[in-house]
Amino acid sequence: MTAPTHFSLLLRVIHWLMAILLLAMLFIGVSMVGDLSPRHSTLVALHKPLGVTLLALVLIRLAVRLASPTPPLPGDMPGWQRGVAKLSHLLLYALMFALPLVGWAMQSAGGYPVALHESVLLPPIAPQDARLYASLRLAHTVLAYLLFISILAHLAAALYHALIRRDGVLSSMTTGSGIRPMPDGQ
Repeated sequence: MTAPTHFSLLLRVIHWLMAILLLAMLFIGVSMVGDLSPRHSTLVALHKPLGVTLLALVLIRLAVRLASPTPPLPGDMPGWQRGVAKLSHLLLYALMFALPLVGWAMQSAGGYPVALHESVLLPPIAPQDARLYASLRLAHTVLAYLLFISILAHLAAALYHALIRRDGVLSSMTTGSGIRPMPDGQ
């Protein structure tokens, strides 16, 4: 069986849906922190269920990713770039998983409910404690900045593959046209 040249349609849809939601979450989060106007409560009401949605999506994405074959990186890519690519993807998955969990724990420690809807509240996952809340709030902020930096690095790598290497890595996640195969004998 030959390796695929592009990601499955399901993985591509989840990837781009999560990309849009993650960027929205990061900007909502920054706006929430810097805005104590009447719209603050609206931003918080958006941020919490979106965080839970992203947690569910990253779990689905990870399951689909592990269950379906993915295209290999181009064969002519230097080993160190392959290593960085693998580590950066692990970091992205870890941050996409950890950030909503830390946010949920932070809300629990602060005594704030995480509402998916007016009638659907998630159970607390941490004890109510002011010091724990403060620590988790700092952790949530640091993780959010790390995620933003990781997304920027991911975007830079995608553009490098598209504009400089022109090896099909970006198109394997966009149009599905795929990674350029290595010529025979290499």
